[in-house]
Formats: sequence, structure tokens, C-alpha cells
Amino acid sequence: MSEESKRIPDITWKKWGPYVSNREWGLVREDYSANGDAWNYTNHDSAEAKTYRWGEEGICGICDDKQLLVFSLGLWNKQDKMVKERFFGLTNEQGNHGEDVKEYYYYLDNTPAHSYMKMLYKYPQNVFPYEDLIEKNALAGKKNPEYELIDTGIFDQNDYFDIFIEYAKSSPEDILIKITVTNKSNKDAPLILLPTLWFRNTWSWGYDDYKPNLKSFDSTKITINHKNLKIKNFYAKDASSVLFCDNETNNQRLYQSNDAQDFCKDGINEFIIHGNETAVNSENTGTKAAFFIDETIPANSSKVFEFRLSDQNFEQPFRDFEDIFEKRKKEADEFYTDLQKGIHTDDEKLVQRQAFAGMLWSKQFYHYNVEKWLKGDPAQIRPPRSRKDIRNYDWKNFNSFDIISMPDKWEYPWFATWDLAFHTISFSIIDPDFAKQQLKLLTLEWFMHPNGQLPAYEWDFSDVNPPVHAWAAFRVFKIDEVLKGKPDLEFLEGVFQKLLMNFTWWVNKKDVNGNNIFEGGFLGLDNIGIFDRNEPLPNSEHLEQADATSWMAMFSLNMMRIAMELALYNKVYEEMATKFFEHFLSIAQALDNMGEDDFSLWDEEDEFFYDALALKDGTNMFLRIRTIVGLIPMFAVEVIDDEMLECLPRFKERMDWVLKNKPELASLVSHWQVKGDDSKHLLSLLRGHRLKKLLDRMLNEKEFLSDYGVRALSKEYEDDPFYLKLDGTEYCVKYQPAESDSYMFGGNSNWRGPVWFPINFLIIESLQRFFFYYSPDFKVECPTGSGNYLNLNEIAEFLGKRLAKIFLMDENGKRPFNGQYPRFQEDENFKDYMLFYEYFHGDNGRGVGASHQTGWTGLIAKILQPRFTQMKMAKAQTESPEETGAKVDTK
Repeated sequence: MSEESKRIPDITWKKWGPYVSNREWGLVREDYSANGDAWNYTNHDSAEAKTYRWGEEGICGICDDKQLLVFSLGLWNKQDKMVKERFFGLTNEQGNHGEDVKEYYYYLDNTPAHSYMKMLYKYPQNVFPYEDLIEKNALAGKKNPEYELIDTGIFDQNDYFDIFIEYAKSSPEDILIKITVTNKSNKDAPLILLPTLWFRNTWSWGYDDYKPNLKSFDSTKITINHKNLKIKNFYAKDASSVLFCDNETNNQRLYQSNDAQDFCKDGINEFIIHGNETAVNSENTGTKAAFFIDETIPANSSKVFEFRLSDQNFEQPFRDFEDIFEKRKKEADEFYTDLQKGIHTDDEKLVQRQAFAGMLWSKQFYHYNVEKWLKGDPAQIRPPRSRKDIRNYDWKNFNSFDIISMPDKWEYPWFATWDLAFHTISFSIIDPDFAKQQLKLLTLEWFMHPNGQLPAYEWDFSDVNPPVHAWAAFRVFKIDEVLKGKPDLEFLEGVFQKLLMNFTWWVNKKDVNGNNIFEGGFLGLDNIGIFDRNEPLPNSEHLEQADATSWMAMFSLNMMRIAMELALYNKVYEEMATKFFEHFLSIAQALDNMGEDDFSLWDEEDEFFYDALALKDGTNMFLRIRTIVGLIPMFAVEVIDDEMLECLPRFKERMDWVLKNKPELASLVSHWQVKGDDSKHLLSLLRGHRLKKLLDRMLNEKEFLSDYGVRALSKEYEDDPFYLKLDGTEYCVKYQPAESDSYMFGGNSNWRGPVWFPINFLIIESLQRFFFYYSPDFKVECPTGSGNYLNLNEIAEFLGKRLAKIFLMDENGKRPFNGQYPRFQEDENFKDYMLFYEYFHGDNGRGVGASHQTGWTGLIAKILQPRFTQMKMAKAQTESPEETGAKVDTK
């Protein structure tokens, strides 16, 4: 076992980590406006002067797990209008395709215990083009791509710094920090470095007036005094001075009112940019402090700066600095070398390691107490009463003070429930305890609503995400069991009990007609269809959703499978397994027969699943637009063998009774009574014929199949858009492979053509489950029309290869995700740094949307996981030889 592997279960090693957000401005939890305009209540420029209530932001920052103390890096190139203390980006209104960070930074390495971490930020030496980025994107419009930082020409002459930030822990609270600055220019360039410490403001809100303190007696050491922190010293190897101010709002600057403090949050910026000596405390004390390092970095050369944040008192804090760094780097290499045994190429290893790094760097301290946020704090002005009509008013139970995996710490620095489920699949490979903790977290009483709903995301907790929590919980449970050699039944049982409430909420709230056809709303698939599925339709119509209904069928099977697993240890759960078995059959019947008119969401004419519009006169009308909504029924699939059934006699007896007395159900949903190889039984929404018909569409390169995975919308609608005229209004849906031209849900969440990793991953996994039931002789033409026939496992590998192509270097040395920019594809200083985008261009694989959404796009790490590891994990499975995920042979 590697040294890093030994550290992972020790939570003291995770006390400090990369838990600092990349953006705290523009967030709901920091919004105290009357109209809920979070983006403009605090913007990028005012953020340097405004003290946050709920969290902190920084560049490449770290903090403790309560975020009492934060470290991050400030920079100034002696050109910009402000010190670079936070990453710049456009708001949802400013960006022509929604919010977008306009900086280049890369997560290069990280370990589960955060014993070694590495990140890169590319900082321009010339004036940062803030105004140009805002103005050009405003002019670009929805029809054009985003205007990016690279488009401004600021990197054309290589006038920038590569700033590598590395952390190595000597012990859990003795952290070494190395900053390596490389001048990529052919000329010398000035740079001011401001390695900065500050306390999160916990004293201004009226609950606790305890105020910690930073102090310095010389230019190379800052003492840290906080009653709840062990760390007490911050050392610099070289610094000319130390600057102090306080983490307090500059009320005079922002609101033209008198300040309660002499020194404010922007004091260091004021001193550096404007030479305002009164803005910093000459007595060298405060709640925010930075070492001041003024350097000229010679052309094409590097300089290293060393710091140490420690719970120890050192006479020579840097004597063992290099030895510790080299040891931790070596241990990180050993950890990943062991993990990546069997991976074919160095390029695959590079992609997977950076994917894991991105996931680990995207952990964040997340603090949000909705009741306090609504009421306001005792020492602050009471918020407007109108806030109760804006968002989250019904979630007063919500109270988070946790480390949570974020989708993207700039674009989406708040958890999203269905995103997080996918995150845990990849996390389970490197830190299954953290994966389990994340899944359990969302089911706690102070997260889950009393009515059983799981919170969707901060912008509106009441939105509805696909119910994938049970799927993720069982997947993580099984992986954890293999890795540790024993099942964590306490985890599985605890999550199952809470998900019973969530299942009941779905049944009570999202089945309008009580017919087991569900209307979940947009279900995370922004811009997927004709209407905004989260809003009421204009004339009392409502959608009967094929995806919502299929997600619930999947949820039922997931809960059934968990109950069966628990029943192996506690027979009481046999009855729960029966309950979900019967509920699945009811949903399956409803999907195929919605009422007395035998209207089915399966269209026999097109042989595809569609949403239907329930009209005022009681009739139904297909919305015949082919989207991934019609593929989601594949996800409801479970395979059970006779050996398990013999261990659960009460479940088997009830199941046999149902199938004997209601044979139409068995014939409708599966070949339950027709055993596959090794006495396996299939529970599925799809018989073999329907599965083949769906795959015929999905594997058609003129429809869903892209060179880079499965598209969200058929490419057929590129030249022949879908039109619908309803009540005098004409609606249109056109295939759009990248950015959306629709304002529905904003332009940064396009499901009308691009490739999205979460859906593709579930497709791959479902095919593997079907393969486990069907023999290898069950083959489908792939691609459609090619004359080449593959079995379902081979198709799963085929799709995995196409997803991997997005990141792997092709025969021309290019990586498709890097898109159209020669600099990104050819420059040695860019081309091997990975960005794991939110989604990908449906035709060329270019990255689109949030640029650091390693969370669910981090599933590439799982897809690249070596086959021998997958097979080892699969030994603990009963339903699929690849239950723990796909292996892709990218040779």
C-alpha cells in the first residue's frame, strides 16, 4: 500500500485542502437584494471591497475545513487597474452564452489527502482586457461563439507568466507552499507577488464578537492567533515587507457611508495600485495580511518563491523544504502509478491524472443557512421582505457547513444534486469514504426537505434533478466493498431509508394524474425540447415526460436492488424489494399504456419514445422530436440471477405470484421468465426489439452518433428543424452542436446537440447491463448502415473510445476539446493541460460551457480505469460483469 493510500482514511490529513471558491461574488447566498439579482448585487469589481457573509474566494487558495483561515495568491503586473486577487469572468447577462470565466488556469495534480497539490495560472504581463471582453461579448450575440481571452491577442507575443502553485504537507497542519514564476516573454518583466492570509469574517454578524488576529514583527514571518486553529505561523523565505489591513467592507467606497474600520478589505490593493499608505496598518496587525515581493523576472527564465504555513515554531523553516516536496511528489507518483496499472499509454495516464486533480481541486467549503439568510443577521440591516417571493423561502431547514464537491468552482461554485451523484462515481476509485460521505450528506435532515425532496442547487432548491442518488449510492457501495473487502451496510441502509422519503415525494408531487406517468420539469436537461419544461404551459396543457417516467422506473429498480442487497443481511428488506419491484411494473405498464385509450409514450410508427402533450380535452399528442429523452428508458435495467433469488424466498414467492397472476406485466417489460445465460433474469422497460430500434437511432451518425459520443439531439434537425404550431404560436427546435441561440435557461446549458458526459456514461453502463443478460450473439449494426455488427459490450467500448477521443491526442498531435485555436493545439505550454468542459461540440468535440466542470466530465477518469481493476470490482457484482464502470481500450 502506498504512503498516500495509508493517509486517505485519516481525516486529520484533510483538515486543510483546496476548499476555497474561485468565485463568491454573484451568488445567491451573498445576495441580499430585493429582486434576487444575485449577479449584480455583488460584481467582480466591487468584490475586492465587500466582505462576504458565507464564504471566501481566491486564486489557487487553500483553507481549513471550517474556513476560519484562508491562503491564496495575489498578483500585480504593474499594468492592471487592480491587484489580481480573483479570477475574472462575465455574468450571465454579460456573456453572449451565459456566465463564463475569462482566465486560463489548470488543475495539474492532487492527492486524496491533499498531501501534494499543483495548479497553473497563466497571468498576462500587459493590461488585462476587462472592458474588451465585456464589450465584445455584448456585441457577439447568440449566433456567434464566445469572445475569449485568447481572442484578445494578449498571449500573441508570449508576454505572460506561467505561475505554478504547489503545496506539500509535512504533516496535517504543516503546509509548504512553492510558487514558481516563469516569464514566457523574450523581455524582462516586473511582477509583484502577494501571498495573502486572511480570516473569514465571523465577527460582524451579531453572533460572536471574537476577532482573531494576524501580526508581524519582521518581513518574513506572520503570526496567526485564532482560538480554534492550531496553525500559528506563516513564513516567507524572501519578502521585503508585510502589508496588513482588515477583512471589513469598505463602506465609504461602495455605499458612500462612514466606515466602522480604519482598514478595509481592499487596503492592500489601495496601497499597491494607488500608493495609499493610510489604507494599510503601519502597526503590522489586522485580519488580512500579505507578504510584499517586488521582482523583475528575467526573460525566458524562472524564479521560485517558498512559504510555509505551520503549527510549528521554526528557527530555519526552509531547511528541509525541498526534501519534503520531493518526498510528497514521489508519493503522489507512487499512488497514481499503482492506480493506473494496465493503462495503455502515457497520454491516457496524463488525462486521467488531471481529471482526478480537477475533481480534488474542486472540493469547496460550502456554508449557507437559509433561515439566517432570509431573516438577516442581528448586526446587519434586515433584508427586504420581498425576498420570500424570490427563491428558497420554503427551505428554511437547509443549513450547510461542509466540504462539498462542486461542479465548477467559478461557473457553479455551489453543489448540484445530480451532478454530485456522478462525481461520487469517480471519487470512489480514489477515496470511497469521501464519495459515501457526499451521498449521505444530501439525505441529512438539514439538506433534504421535510417533504422528502432533495435540494436541486442554490439558484432554486425547489427545481427538480433526475433521481440518480440511489443508482450512485449502490455503485459506490459496491466499489467500496471490493476495495475494502467488506460491505458498508450502515451507509447503504442509512441512504436507503432517506431515499424512501424522496421516492414518496416523487410519487406524491410529480405524478399529476396519478397514473405513474411523471412530469419532473426540466430535469437538468436545459433547452432539450420545444418548451421550457419547468414552466406551466400557456393553456393548461401539461407534459407527460418519457424521461421523468423512465428516471422513476430506474429509481424503482435501484431501490429494489438496494433492498435485495440489504435483505441478504436482514430479511425485513425482502418486503421492501417486493414493493419496488411492483412499483417498477406499474411504471412500466403506464409508460406503455397511459389510460383507457391505450396511449403509449412509445410511438409504434417511429419506434421511439417521445414526450406527449396532455391537451385540455383529455387527449394526448406526441411531441415527435428525437432527443436523448427517448433514450433514457434504456437506463431502467436490472439483471438478477437465480442464486440471489434463492437467498430471498419471500421476495421470489411474491414476485412469482405477481407475474403468474399478471402475466401481461412480465411480457410487457422484459423477458423475465426467459432466462439468459447462467440463469439470469432481465427487468427492463425494453424488450429486445425496442432496444434494437433505439440503438438503430442512437448509433446513426446522421442522428445521435457523433465521433465524440452520443449527441443530445438528432443531427437530422440541422437541415430540417422541428416545427410545432400550438394555439397560434409556432415553436422551432434546430440542432445546435455547441452554443445555444435560445434564451431558455441561459445560453450556457445547451442540450440541443452537444455531447454530455453524464448521459453518455449511463448509456454505456446500461449497455453493459443488457450485455450481461443477452448472449454475445445479440448484435446490433454499429454504426447504423455500416454493415459492421457488434454485441452490446463492444458497443459500450465503442462509445467509450469516442468519448476518450475528446481528450486524447490524435494522429496529428491535437486534442479535440482544445477546439479551433492553434495556440492551444500546438504550443508546448498549452497543449497538454486539460480543461474538462461542461459539454462538447456534437460534431468536432470542442469544449463548450463551463471550462472546469471536472465533476461529471471527470467521469473520463472512470472510463479510462484499467480493465483488470474493473474485473476485480465486478467479482462482487451479481448483475453485470462491468457493474463498476467501462474500460475503454483506446489503442
